[in-house]
Amino acid sequence: MSEESQEKRVTQEDRAVTRFREYLRIKTVHPNPDYDSAMAFLKKIAEELDLPYKILAMVPNKDIFILTLEGEDPSLPSLLLNSHTDVVPVFPEEWKVDPFSAEKLDNGDIYARGSQDMKCVGIQYIEAIRKLKLQGRKFKRTIHLTFMPDEEVGTDGMPLFVKDESFKNLNVGFALDEGLANPTNAFTVFYGERVPWWVRVKCHGNPGHGSRFIENTAAEKLRRIINSFLDYRGMEEKKLKSSGCLKLGDVTTVNMTMLDGGIQFNVVPNEMSVGFDIRIAPTEDLVEFEEKIKTWCTEAGEGVTYEFVHKNTDKTLTSTDKSDPWWNAFSTACESMGMVLETEIFPASTDGRYLREQGYPAIGFSPMNNTPILLHDHNEFLNEEVFLKGIDIYCKIIPALADV
Repeated sequence: MSEESQEKRVTQEDRAVTRFREYLRIKTVHPNPDYDSAMAFLKKIAEELDLPYKILAMVPNKDIFILTLEGEDPSLPSLLLNSHTDVVPVFPEEWKVDPFSAEKLDNGDIYARGSQDMKCVGIQYIEAIRKLKLQGRKFKRTIHLTFMPDEEVGTDGMPLFVKDESFKNLNVGFALDEGLANPTNAFTVFYGERVPWWVRVKCHGNPGHGSRFIENTAAEKLRRIINSFLDYRGMEEKKLKSSGCLKLGDVTTVNMTMLDGGIQFNVVPNEMSVGFDIRIAPTEDLVEFEEKIKTWCTEAGEGVTYEFVHKNTDKTLTSTDKSDPWWNAFSTACESMGMVLETEIFPASTDGRYLREQGYPAIGFSPMNNTPILLHDHNEFLNEEVFLKGIDIYCKIIPALADV
């Protein structure tokens, strides 16, 4: 492509797409996210929109950005539009382009880490507010846009913020957070999440020389533990595949993610450990599930113990009944645009779970249909037409919720 035609193409690009690509190029990638550049970018946008903003942090160097459009009645509970600024690491050699170039192909596909998870939604919120402001729209309720750090790794963002006085001062009534792409013409809406447990099982056994048949070794007990956990995994996978109506969020997944033990090849170790990432369906009884783990440890032999690296116990779901005013406003706005909604339990975890835990109704929604699910995957992309359509969708949904 000639230099002249390249310049013409950039000039013709929708400004919302240009801002989206600029945001994608900011390397807020773990383990060292560039949050300073993200804050500078968002501050510039806030000044363009002539809207008040705050930058605060629950932990130093992990800034939270809050952009506010005040409603006609600020005493009413507000609408929260939440997104996160951080993205997961990449394996550059597996990508067809530089994962932080935000390169756009001729068909409009924009390749970048964060294009689906979830910088797209953050910019769609902003661009929808921009359009609504230009139209002179006013709303009953105040609207807050929050851009959170560290959603992808842990506890220094929303888990702390939602319990802080600065969050309580937002007077949140309802929240939107991230969802997933849908490869069909439908849009997926998430009204709850599975319960995440990270479990480490330690197996103690008899040590000795690697040339002998030693009884009751840590490795033998470890094998029994692995078999128990993965046998259960197989049962849940079979349940999912054999049912025509269950989704991933309706079953429990178990994955072995950590394995540790041993000091050298000719020494039988006296301790080995294994870690599991478990995502428990909200229909499961959590007490009964922990009893399963206790039983598996007992059956594996003496000296087998477990501990929780992370244990969530909240199973709160947000109403998707038409009698609920928030859901009625959201779903009616979608229906007015001819959108087909598929309601599900989110299979992984988002910041929305911390909101629900504190009693704030929240749904996960990313307006990306006819798009493969590529969060955390190589060659993550979003088509610019899907992105722009999402802005128009929010231009209908946000007023409906802000005027409940």
